[in-house]
Amino acid sequence: MNAPSAAHPAPVRMHALWFPDWPLRAALGGAPPHPPAALVRAGAITACTASAREHGVRIGQRRRHAQSLLPSLRMLPHDPSVDERAFLPVLRLIEDHAPGVHLLRPGLAALRSRGISRYHGGEAEAASALLDLLADAGYGEVRIGVADGAFTAELAARTASERTAAEPAGGYAVVPPGASRRFLAPLPLQALGAPELAALLRRLGISTLGGFAALEGEAVRERFGEHGARLHALAQGADSRPTTPRPPDPQLSGEAVFETPLGQSDQIAFAVRRTADAVLLALADASLVCTEVRVDLTDDDGAVFSRVWLHPTCFDASDLVDRVRWQLETLAADSARRGVLGQDADAARSFRGIVAVRIAPTAVDDAAHHQPGLFGSGTDDRLHHAVSRVQTMLGHRGVLTAAVSGGRLLEDRQVLTPWGERPVLPREPDRPWPGSMPNPLPAEVFAPPRPVQVTGADGAEVVVDERGGLSCPPALVEDSPVIGWAGPWPVRERRGGAGRRRPVHRFQLLDDRHRAWLVLLREDGWWAEGRYC
Repeated sequence: MNAPSAAHPAPVRMHALWFPDWPLRAALGGAPPHPPAALVRAGAITACTASAREHGVRIGQRRRHAQSLLPSLRMLPHDPSVDERAFLPVLRLIEDHAPGVHLLRPGLAALRSRGISRYHGGEAEAASALLDLLADAGYGEVRIGVADGAFTAELAARTASERTAAEPAGGYAVVPPGASRRFLAPLPLQALGAPELAALLRRLGISTLGGFAALEGEAVRERFGEHGARLHALAQGADSRPTTPRPPDPQLSGEAVFETPLGQSDQIAFAVRRTADAVLLALADASLVCTEVRVDLTDDDGAVFSRVWLHPTCFDASDLVDRVRWQLETLAADSARRGVLGQDADAARSFRGIVAVRIAPTAVDDAAHHQPGLFGSGTDDRLHHAVSRVQTMLGHRGVLTAAVSGGRLLEDRQVLTPWGERPVLPREPDRPWPGSMPNPLPAEVFAPPRPVQVTGADGAEVVVDERGGLSCPPALVEDSPVIGWAGPWPVRERRGGAGRRRPVHRFQLLDDRHRAWLVLLREDGWWAEGRYC
């Protein structure tokens, strides 16, 4: 019953290493157990801690449903790139002990059992050695499964008991060779990771992998196609999924160390040019380009000043040197400003010199995606070079880029970020914001809003009563006659610690010079939010 067919060759023995709730560990830091917390993406729960699951929180639930089950639940945004970056040190640790590790996804790795089992004298002994290695490094929650193929090995790892002092033999589960189908038979269909297929099979009266595996192979292929046939093979224990060993990570970072601390930005920029060239050479050898880089400056007191820089296409050596210079100038300016304001009594000595500069690519891309076109690299590179030169002359915050954030008022929605940095939005723009201004938005936004004079005929005061009625139509704005107007539209918001509602009404005014104004009527008068050009 368990013999593999010619269409499904015998799968190789695999060790699967599963780190429970890895996205939560990457986001929260530190080993479990964690307090009740969940990661949210697109309004749904993507991961939750064991303590949150005890209160009924589950993956796939809507955010509000999870909060209704556990009001004290801590919600964090889910960034898959954080999971990947946090898992790289674990992969390197496993790679040093057992070369040829496969990265299946962040929190799940696999490696062929043959080599490590021969070295340690058996599959169980190899799993125990890996558990000891990872526990010493602070990853005591890892579970290991050993089986035919990565799919069955992963499910075996999920069934393994936790390794504790009372149960030192726990932490791993070994499925004997040829016993995959028997092991998989009682497991639910959700283990396949195909919810639509699982829902259809349940309507047909099939709820386990064993029931699915008992179906005739050709009938499954005719009904569900190649994808269904592949899942049918997995349910039978014939895991022929190809896995590619993860090569050792290339040493892409570069560091320049100075025997004597350097205090001039030009000196340091000149000294790190060779390091920047070495970083780009390492990237080129790996057929990669750098789109995001972190620069670490270490002063003579051992303090490290880090900053992440972005590039719209990819960095070259001059770009990297410029980023080092700008970061040094910003650091010197901040130190001087703190000294003038009296915030740092030792500010005069806080930038005495830099002893090391480290350039570490944090985001790379395939070099083939950034090859120049037939007629050159296009306008993007020229624009970036020109704007970067302007930023060099005006300072780091001399050139800003705008991004749209969430909010009801225009000043809340406009986020200005220095050129070359990733914009950080304080509020999600895709959430509903009742009372926000729909498109088209004003071309000019006043941040903060500036006071304006809006009066009725003969200088009468324009007010809005509790029912939204106007005392008189607006007739003058900034001493210009109003030839057209629209509103009022109430904007409901809460400001201040008391949570008191402030009545705010929005108007659109068109004066005789054909300038369109977007104005607010608040308790303290009229304010201009923006102007249409």
